[in-house]
Amino acid sequence: MIDFITVMQRIREILLAQTKQKRILDREIASALKLDPQYFAVIKKRNKIPYKSIAHFCKEQHINMNWILLEQEPTYLT
Repeated sequence: MIDFITVMQRIREILLAQTKQKRILDREIASALKLDPQYFAVIKKRNKIPYKSIAHFCKEQHINMNWILLEQEPTYLT
């Protein structure tokens, strides 16, 4: 089963690689997914994955959505 925390951890890894920061906060993930931070907190608590937001994020970043959701290679699209 797809887990919210695991999916967000993969998004966090991408943002860490792009920004070169030491850590990424939930509000930065929410911003990257174009979600309101309060809404992000609610879906985190409910363990609901924002598929539509992740799909748009993956399209913009040229990232394989299957890697985000299922950890299937390749990570990036060419």
